Amino acid sequence: MKNQTSITSVLLMSLSNDPKTIHVLFIFFLLIYLMTVFPNFLILLLVVTCAHLHTPMYFFLGNLAFLDMSFSSVTAPKMLHDLITQHWSMSLSECIVQMFFVLYFTGSEAFLLASMSYDRYVAICRPLHYSQLMSWEMCIQIMSLVWSTAFLASIIYTLCLRRLTFCGANFIHNFFCDLPHLLQISCTDISINVLVVTGVGAVLSIIAITTTFYPYVRIFRTVLRIRTSDGKSKAFSTCTSHLTVVLIYYASVIFIYLIPSANNFLTLNRVVSVIYTLITPLLNPLIYSLRSKDLKAALQRALHIHRLHPDTATRR
Repeated sequence: MKNQTSITSVLLMSLSNDPKTIHVLFIFFLLIYLMTVFPNFLILLLVVTCAHLHTPMYFFLGNLAFLDMSFSSVTAPKMLHDLITQHWSMSLSECIVQMFFVLYFTGSEAFLLASMSYDRYVAICRPLHYSQLMSWEMCIQIMSLVWSTAFLASIIYTLCLRRLTFCGANFIHNFFCDLPHLLQISCTDISINVLVVTGVGAVLSIIAITTTFYPYVRIFRTVLRIRTSDGKSKAFSTCTSHLTVVLIYYASVIFIYLIPSANNFLTLNRVVSVIYTLITPLLNPLIYSLRSKDLKAALQRALHIHRLHPDTATRR
């Protein structure tokens, strides 16, 4: 049945109505957004240009940096625009497009984190076979599967919206559009959509969670067999950054998608949404860069070359 839309726009929840608070929030979130984009872009640039970072671990980290930049850019620019203009609305089509990319990047990160878990498992539990199991061909195949699976799931969710009619109240209890928000403002029976979302989401979630955490069971078993404390510490240190990012990601996702959007949770839900869409992409590069000697060395080398470049150019 062809979708008949009764409303053409949606109203988003304002983060603040106080003029003084608005300007403070605008400056604060603008700085966070810039601090998110720049480090992630820097990591991506270093991974692409530095030969000694052309390893599977940094290949996945470069993809994570690109994903974090993209995810923040789906919500942050619109939020900053609405803060300064106090025009908290968008067309229904724009809302659906934003929802698609929110789902796409959320799903992509889940499967990317699972891929990084597998990489750590092979590096620690099967080091002699690492070059074979994590060849460049395998890494490209894994990332192709990550991006395509998330894309397929997001397309399914989006196409299912075509059977719905949106009318009446068009207020969304957040500063960006997501699938639960659109289902809430539909005046059509959403049982089929809920069934599809639940079924597809459950299958993909089980796969992502299992492939993310099960390798760590094997990793911990392997590390506990190491007799020296230095060996255990070194093995665990290679996983600490990734495991921290995983826990932050799943804590945010669980709260946003599993905690009911009751009135007493609305403010807390917005806070967690801000953390997930803005703070987490900012923390990811900091967590990795602070613990990665290779990234620090690559950055120092790049800065050193940059300082020498003017002198080189003058000689020429």
